Amino acid sequence: MGPWRCLVLPLLLATALRAQQQQFMEYVERRLTLLEERISQWHDQSSRYSTELRDFKNQVLGMLETAEKEREAMRLEAESAAVRVDRLEREVDYLETQNPAPPCVEVDETLMEKQVATAKQRKNEKYNKLTDCSDTIASIRAMKILKRFGSALGLWTKDATGNSEKIYVFDGTANDTVYVFPRMREFTLFSATRKAARIKLPYPWVGTGHLVYDGHLYYIRQQGPFQVIKFNLANKTVVDSSVFPAEEQIPVFGLSPFTYIEVAADEEGLWAIYATKEDEKNICLAKLDPTSLDIEQMWDTPCPRENAEGAFVVCGALHVVYNTRLPSRSRVQCVFDVSGTLAPEDASLVYFPKRYGSHSGMKYSPRERQIYAWDDGYQIIYRMEMKKKLEV
Repeated sequence: MGPWRCLVLPLLLATALRAQQQQFMEYVERRLTLLEERISQWHDQSSRYSTELRDFKNQVLGMLETAEKEREAMRLEAESAAVRVDRLEREVDYLETQNPAPPCVEVDETLMEKQVATAKQRKNEKYNKLTDCSDTIASIRAMKILKRFGSALGLWTKDATGNSEKIYVFDGTANDTVYVFPRMREFTLFSATRKAARIKLPYPWVGTGHLVYDGHLYYIRQQGPFQVIKFNLANKTVVDSSVFPAEEQIPVFGLSPFTYIEVAADEEGLWAIYATKEDEKNICLAKLDPTSLDIEQMWDTPCPRENAEGAFVVCGALHVVYNTRLPSRSRVQCVFDVSGTLAPEDASLVYFPKRYGSHSGMKYSPRERQIYAWDDGYQIIYRMEMKKKLEV
């Protein structure tokens, strides 16, 4: 039995080994078959994706070609429209400059003497306020530099009353053409005057003391005695004019020798800031009737002309802005309240942020509580922080 066992055992081991090899080969064949199926599936999907990508590429190329054709057509239409717009603007400019013949403005010597006498009688009298405005400037809340337009000296402003968004630009200190932009956006975005209408005035202006108020332009004409011209902006005609009843006028601001009369507006109405040879050291103030241009009342103020560069009126109080001969930081250093509510020594000393040079034009907007300033050719907006006079 011993030898038989020795022969059977190897036989059994060989049989088991062959069975395991057979199972392993079957397993490998199944795995290879599965792998081949997956490769075939991936190949089919890749081929499909490639076809779809090629179709999508052809579709996009077609769309791009169509878009390019449409873009070219739109460009041609835009160029044609620009040509038509330019032609239309030139025609509009031509029509706007065709003003009717200016009326003959004559000086009535008797009326002027009467106005001077009446104004002197009421000079420095107590002022009866028309409104309950009792605010004063506390500080400059913000400054916004819009752009640089025109020459170093000039003025820009809005209508001090109403809701008009038009921007009026007076470039220079001696000119006869006013630029009018329909909104702030057009004035800010476009550097040229192509987007602006032009109003040619019947008489050239002098200085930068002009004002747009209730649809009318009040500007200063120098021809012999200084005249305040009231110009209707709607029908482009002179409504009225008046010789300012002040003898031997001199520049009102020491640092702005081109301005003899500064017409200003506030919550109380219309004002004139001026200076005369009689009291050449200080600035004078007058209340104007916007309808007739008559002087309602006049005041001598303690605000000196020396180193003054501009002024404006807020709630019946004259604020004079000072600088230096070598332009530095501007500040409101003198305040004169016609109602006597605010004492000059109690007013806030307001500093304007450091800018470029010196202000040539400063216009206070009572409805917006901000100042439109012209500084060395830059147009700036100062937003004011206000408080009650009694709180000062």
